[in-house]
Amino acid sequence: MESRPPAPRRRAGLTVGRVFGVPLHINVSMLLLTLLVTVTYAEFARDRLGLSPLGGYLIGLGFVVSLLGSVLLHELGHALTARRYGIGVRGITLELLGGYTEMERDAPTPRVELLVALAGPAVSAVLGGIAVAATLATPDHTLARQLALQLALSNVIVAVFNVLPGLPLDGGRALRAVLWRITRDRHRATEAAGWVGRVVAVGTAALVVLLTVQRILAPLALPLMLLVAITLWRGAGQSIRYARISRRVPLIDLPRLTRPVFAVPTGTPLAEAQRRHAADGPPGSALVVVDGTGRPVALVDPAAADAVPPGRRPWLAVDAVARSLAALPALPLDLDGEQVLAAVQAHPGARFVVTSGEDVVGVLHIADLAQVLEPTRKMNR
Repeated sequence: MESRPPAPRRRAGLTVGRVFGVPLHINVSMLLLTLLVTVTYAEFARDRLGLSPLGGYLIGLGFVVSLLGSVLLHELGHALTARRYGIGVRGITLELLGGYTEMERDAPTPRVELLVALAGPAVSAVLGGIAVAATLATPDHTLARQLALQLALSNVIVAVFNVLPGLPLDGGRALRAVLWRITRDRHRATEAAGWVGRVVAVGTAALVVLLTVQRILAPLALPLMLLVAITLWRGAGQSIRYARISRRVPLIDLPRLTRPVFAVPTGTPLAEAQRRHAADGPPGSALVVVDGTGRPVALVDPAAADAVPPGRRPWLAVDAVARSLAALPALPLDLDGEQVLAAVQAHPGARFVVTSGEDVVGVLHIADLAQVLEPTRKMNR
């Protein structure tokens, strides 16, 4: 369970409703978790309580529902605390390895970051405490005691595991908040917490293997637990990359990154348009089509143009390999770096029309922006 920094919107899964106004999504991987836990717990319940096969599966399914309810409350702790401090929440997603809360922006201060991060584990700790009390209050060798015990263990483990000090876990966000307060550099704090997260991931994998070898952990749980460790490693890596990119956002200079345009009239044969562009166009310029009044109306797709056989190009109008400018996202020339990045995340694409008022002044290629944010990362232009 975790809360995630702002990122491009992603396919979260099936939307099943809202809880306190927060959209709730169910990832298809939850079906696998439901099946796995239901079968595993059903066998455990039959052995301990002497239930029939059907009774065991019903109890297993009931345990899954209770467990998902605990995960949802954990994530609501993050979401409602974030909203309390003015941070929008895109939604909560329940998936194979638990769930996550997706927020619209970063916390404004280290204190808010710390409170949002620890809200989820605090909810799990309270639920675990209630379940422990229920376990102690119910008779031994009963269904109620077994369910209470499993919920107690689940919530206590979730609370303890999530406060481990490494991103993307909640404890990693808490560590980032502390380092942010000390260094006054959020990006450096994020990167440091990400590297600690990688240490936690390696330690988790090593511990899981050790417990399996010593037969403390069931072999069937090994693949799932190793998947947890791999997910932690990947999440930590994403946090490190996010920090490095965020540090370079102020370097985004849209006027400098914008490629100029070279115009040809509508109806121009593709071969002639390419000849004019090669002879008279500025280096790196984009080829646009203008109407009879000289207004740009379409942007030529270089890949589509190159795919046309040379023998057909004199007979094919350039308009056939151009895309209407109205269908492309537009970026005003006066946007700053953060605004450019937010617009690109909201409308992913390979090219963006850059405008000044109603005039088209150029084109931004996403590869050019990527070179600013990740100079060592190679992308096809």
